Amino acid sequence: MQDIHGYHAHIYFNAQTLDQARALCKAATEKFAVQMGRVHQKLVGPHPDWSCQLAFGHEQLADVTLWLALNRDGLVVFLHPLTGDELRDHTDHAIWMGAVRPLDLSALTG
Repeated sequence: MQDIHGYHAHIYFNAQTLDQARALCKAATEKFAVQMGRVHQKLVGPHPDWSCQLAFGHEQLADVTLWLALNRDGLVVFLHPLTGDELRDHTDHAIWMGAVRPLDLSALTG
């Protein structure tokens, strides 16, 4: 069994849903002790859409996941653990809320 060092939830958005995504991420930081990353209005890493990252620990997984599921309001959320195996974390270990989006896995293998 691999150790899990934390989790990332990536909130995907576009120009039309930017304010919605920003508000969701900000609300998550106010409700939980999660770290909010930059609101990227460009593609970064393997992500196929603009995104904002929320980082949190194992003890918050259930609460944050359920809250995002109930409050994402149509936004796609990509959640994965941090085990040290980037490729498997972003594929085999991933949890999607909403439409599954194609990741650019070359960003993780190259």
